[in-house]
Amino acid sequence: MSERIAVIGFGEAGRTISAGWPVARDTLSAFDVKSAASETREAMAARFDEAGIAGFSSGAEALAEAGAVFCLVTADQAVVAARQNSPFLEEGAFWFDGNSCSPDSKSEAAAIVEVAGGRYVDMAIMAPVHPKGHRVPVLLAGPHAEAGLAVLQGLDMNAAVAGPKVGQASAIKMLRSVMIKGFEALTAECILAARRAGVEAKVLASLQASDPGFDWQARSSYNLERMAAHGNRRAAEMEEVEKTVAALGLPPRMSAAIAAWQRQIGGLGVAFEDAGPANGDHGLAARADALLNRL
Repeated sequence: MSERIAVIGFGEAGRTISAGWPVARDTLSAFDVKSAASETREAMAARFDEAGIAGFSSGAEALAEAGAVFCLVTADQAVVAARQNSPFLEEGAFWFDGNSCSPDSKSEAAAIVEVAGGRYVDMAIMAPVHPKGHRVPVLLAGPHAEAGLAVLQGLDMNAAVAGPKVGQASAIKMLRSVMIKGFEALTAECILAARRAGVEAKVLASLQASDPGFDWQARSSYNLERMAAHGNRRAAEMEEVEKTVAALGLPPRMSAAIAAWQRQIGGLGVAFEDAGPANGDHGLAARADALLNRL
C-alpha cells in the first residue's frame, strides 16, 4: 500500500484526526468542497497551510497515489463524496468512511467504492474528536475491516473491529446517537422552557435530588453548547438515524424530534466561550438566555 494518505472533508474531524498521525506531513493530502468554492477558497487554503499538508481543489489531485483515503464529510454527503471521488481511487486503496450515516447509506457508498476498485471500510467515530484527537475510539466493519485495522494501528489510532459486514459499525453509532443526541435535545426543551418560566433552579434541584451522582448543571450547559456549535451536523446525523430505525421496522419518532431540535438550535448562530466551574452554574443561565433571545 502506498504511504500517501488523502483526507476528503477537512472540517473538525479531518483536521483533528489527521493532526495526530505519526507520519510526515508531506505524505498527506486533502480535498474539501469548500476549497473549490470562490467564497471559501482562501479560508480553506489557510486551513491546509496551518495543518502543514497539501490541500487541493479537486478530489482527483488529492487522491493521486493515495493508498488510504479517509472520507470525513457531513452525513448527508457521504454517498455523494464516494460517487464523486471514487473514480480517482488507486486500485486496492482503502476508503475509510468515517461519516455518521445509516447502514444503508454505508452499503450504498461501499458498492460505489468497490466497483471503482477500492477497499471500503465502514468506520464509526464513537466519541467527540476533542480532546482525544486521533485516539478517539473508532469501530470498523466490512470485509476489509481486519486489513483496515492494521492501517489504523499504524497511524496510532484507537480502533477495533465490530464485524465483517458493512453497516455493523455504523448501526452501533446510529443507535447510540438516539440516546446521546436525544439527551441534548431533551436538555434544550427542558432547560429553555424552565428558564423562560422562571423555574429552572427548582427544576435542576429536583433533577439533582433524583440523581445526585450526575452534575445536571454542568451537563446541561455542555449540552446546550454542543447543540449550538454542532446542531446542524447533528441534525444531518439524526436524519440518518431516522433511516436506520425505520429500516429496522420501528417508528423513528424520537429521532425525528431530536433532528428538529438540533437543527433549530444549531441554526441560531450562537457561539459560546468555554464555561467551567468558576462560572458557578457552568454558564448555564447565560447560555440559555442567549439561545432564548434568538428563538
